[in-house]
Amino acid sequence: MQPRFLVRAAIALGATTIIVLLVLSAYRPVDAAAVLTAGKADLKSAGALTFGPDGVLFVGDSIGGAIVALDTNDKTPVKTAAVNVQGLDQKIAGLVGVMPDQILINDVAVNPISKNVYVSAARGRGPDAAPLVVKVEPSGKVTPLSLDNIPHTSVALVDAPANDATARQNPRTTTITDMAFINGNLLVTGMSNEEWNSALRSIPYPFSNAAKGTQLQIWHASHGRFETQAPVRTFVPYTLGGQPYVLAAYTCTPLVKIPMSALKPGAQVKGVTIADLGSGNQPLDMVPYQKDGHQFILIANTTFGVVKLHADTLATDKPIDSPTVVDVAGAPYDKITTLTNVRHLAQVDDGHALVVSATAGNTNLQTIALP
Repeated sequence: MQPRFLVRAAIALGATTIIVLLVLSAYRPVDAAAVLTAGKADLKSAGALTFGPDGVLFVGDSIGGAIVALDTNDKTPVKTAAVNVQGLDQKIAGLVGVMPDQILINDVAVNPISKNVYVSAARGRGPDAAPLVVKVEPSGKVTPLSLDNIPHTSVALVDAPANDATARQNPRTTTITDMAFINGNLLVTGMSNEEWNSALRSIPYPFSNAAKGTQLQIWHASHGRFETQAPVRTFVPYTLGGQPYVLAAYTCTPLVKIPMSALKPGAQVKGVTIADLGSGNQPLDMVPYQKDGHQFILIANTTFGVVKLHADTLATDKPIDSPTVVDVAGAPYDKITTLTNVRHLAQVDDGHALVVSATAGNTNLQTIALP
């Protein structure tokens, strides 16, 4: 809301100017990096990544049950930059002194200011793996982001599931599955310790505390039932019919819309399934974009490869909320056969995406034009 001024005719122009400047200064946005304090960022794991303003990188620490905001101090603007780096896992392994098979890459994010790529990874396997965050420049240079003395802040998740390293699958590892920053809030999906385990959290930044997440229920067409125990695997903020939504993709593979207006701490919300890519598959990442006057979402999957979902009618597509006899329903999509062995996708700009692929034991980064 713009401030309104009631100025008497007798007020001098100089005094009015001072009043205006003082009022406007109260509306000046917070410098996102200025609220961070230098020190050791005590990460227990490094998973989902996303950028906020001013080059601040958010790192999901599932094992620690927390989110850490890091000042990358990477603020030199670059309009566009293509990346083509072969053998990223080998480069990272060389930096930290292990074999490449001991590097597990967890996520990637592109700094919207500098276009440098940031990668979260684990050094080693199992519960003793050490978290890593590295910066990859378009030139191919790979630099570890030192966590020993970096401006940072963190927030603990009050509804994180129990940490049980002896379990067949530690529930804590899926505390944070994906993140996105929008309108001053960090959206975080994953699992919780609530009755409906699937959670979507909205956390204001700068951090003060994190309330309980919204608990989610969805209709899972491939399973033929309502579910509350499966986490969102990847999501994007999206506008449908002029209203803000979260488009969330689950394993086996429903695409669900959740209104942002429903994101209340502890609330139980039923998402609406509007598409289904079929059973036996896990979505990895999604990149929404517009091309030739149409809306699309590029989705990377474990089994189905990369698909281009036609998104023009998502706002009006009929909900999928009853058993179906076919695996594929809802919005149509095309398979992108030129993209293979894709492990991660990230948005670079309106026309490009970053693709992380694994072939012949090598992990490679490449910028592509959105199809």
